[in-house]
Amino acid sequence: MRRAASWLGEDLDAVEEFASEHDGPLKVSLVGPLTLAASIELTSGERLVRDHGAVRDLTAALVSAVADHVADVRRRLPRASLVVQFDEPGLPSVLAGLVPTASGFRTLRSIDPSVVEAHVRSVVDAVAAAGALPIVHCCAAAVPLDLLRRCGVRGVSLDTALLPIDDRTDVQLGECVEGGVTLFLGVVATDGTGPSDPAGTVRPVRTRWHRLGFDPERLATSVVLTPACGLAGASPGAARAVLARVRAAAQLLVDETEERA
Repeated sequence: MRRAASWLGEDLDAVEEFASEHDGPLKVSLVGPLTLAASIELTSGERLVRDHGAVRDLTAALVSAVADHVADVRRRLPRASLVVQFDEPGLPSVLAGLVPTASGFRTLRSIDPSVVEAHVRSVVDAVAAAGALPIVHCCAAAVPLDLLRRCGVRGVSLDTALLPIDDRTDVQLGECVEGGVTLFLGVVATDGTGPSDPAGTVRPVRTRWHRLGFDPERLATSVVLTPACGLAGASPGAARAVLARVRAAAQLLVDETEERA
């Protein structure tokens, strides 16, 4: 724990050195409670998510950690507008009962959606109480959009290539937009594959927006374009290339909105 705290402190020292005067949005990321519970092993070798009491304790610890972390980042970067992203790629598997047992021959039983919702809401509320903007990232095909919206998240980060194209998904996305939840749509794969031109990159976003039936002018204010997933494993050059493609696509959407206006 001391070693982990030291590494985190070194990272925050570096951020403070280079961004102490930053006065725009700044995102920090943490693993969400359900994905964390599905990743940690108990002494028996099984995942912690099978023990509902342990999941409750883990969530309570995460709530406390979030408050401390946000306070530390805000002390170092007082002018930044903090965004806290919870990474929950394992959330659909927890809800569907697809987390494998230690043997790999079976899966752990699912957790009731109302219990999952309570866990997610507690960490979301902790972020909001700390004065930061809570969003959830889930790069999976069966993102529980309704559940996340009810939990009070202010943004949902998704991989557009994994989103089903069906009426049920459209309804959930539309309810998010109507409820003021910003859609962070991953449009550029982190390995650099896919269309290289801005028009090709935003085409799936326009197609989805047309299916939702909202005014085109609303697209640029309700959607944020992002890489499909995190860039921690990419080289600096590859990460810059992906971000450049994202920025070019986002600028195209802004320019088109201004032309219509």
